[in-house]
Amino acid sequence: MIFIYSVTVTSIGILLILYILINLRSIQQLKDQPIVAYEPDLAIIVAIRNEEEDVEKALQSLCNINYKNYRLIVINDRSTDRTGEILSRFNHPHLKVITLTELPDGWLGKNNALYQGYKNSSEEWMLFTDADIEYHPDAISRAMGYVHKNNLDHLSIMPDVRSRSKILNSVLATFYAMLLMFTRPWDARKPNRSGSIGVGAFNLVKRTAYEQAGTHVKIKLRPDDDLMLGKNIKEAGLRQDVLKGQDFICLEWYKNLGQFINGLMKNSFAAINYNPVRTVTDAIATILFIALPVPLMLIFGDTDIRLMACALQAMEVIYMINVRPNKWWYALMVPFAGCLMAYIIVRSAYITLKQGGIYWRDTFYPLSVLKDNQ
Repeated sequence: MIFIYSVTVTSIGILLILYILINLRSIQQLKDQPIVAYEPDLAIIVAIRNEEEDVEKALQSLCNINYKNYRLIVINDRSTDRTGEILSRFNHPHLKVITLTELPDGWLGKNNALYQGYKNSSEEWMLFTDADIEYHPDAISRAMGYVHKNNLDHLSIMPDVRSRSKILNSVLATFYAMLLMFTRPWDARKPNRSGSIGVGAFNLVKRTAYEQAGTHVKIKLRPDDDLMLGKNIKEAGLRQDVLKGQDFICLEWYKNLGQFINGLMKNSFAAINYNPVRTVTDAIATILFIALPVPLMLIFGDTDIRLMACALQAMEVIYMINVRPNKWWYALMVPFAGCLMAYIIVRSAYITLKQGGIYWRDTFYPLSVLKDNQ
């Protein structure tokens, strides 16, 4: 039995790693794109709530972009920390601050804030982004150059995610592979494939395309609003693509492992449409195909099985070197990362079902209401 298991997981594991690496190469780098020759008008819409630690640096980078024809619309969504005070110090000709004091019924706060940004804009293009992103001065002009070169309606950019925690960085490398398999961003540009992409850090969308896809009204209660926006745009038959943002779109997504776990707890169950059966199958698959293979084969296998484990481990090292240069040792953390992701998948479903909904930014949303917005 262990021989059959070993052959199966080794074969599948190696093939999946090759599949990811080959397809990742088809996604171009933002930094390699030409700067746009003609600048269409652009509204950069940033939703902010209690971001006193990161907002100043992020907005400063947006105020220093090499793009003239834009407006920066910041939606301060009921912040209770020093965010409002920090925003009041910004004096920039492109900046407009809108302060929200109430949350309408049936909306998640961020989704409503982004929608209010849309309603307060008139520009041909909109960039939905987060309040903790640092932009290279040429990032937006190069993104717009790619959009015009390829006649796109929507462009997402996968950010350069960094953390001060070495353990979290190693876990993120495995999480990244799982996310790539879940979304298949390389298929976003292919109209005959179901893969789509939406990234909260950078969703650049044409106004007419956003409206055709239903705006945020269609996803007003989705914690995974960025992914769903991309999915709706793709399903509307519009042109979509993705770039890598290495060194040009940067953020520290979470500062430590605890923040990462708590953050994913809120939207992991939503990503599989609150389906308990899918929760169980995803968790089992994560344990069997990510967490257990190498340790199980090394401990209980004979020589042939241990050689298979070494082959699989070698492929994991190759993957890590490709996505995180000089971090080959992240491959040794794959079993831990797999166990952690399985825990998050199950725990997210358990907590949501137990309390009958989710808490999002101090507001409770019943599960029945969330399911209505699937």
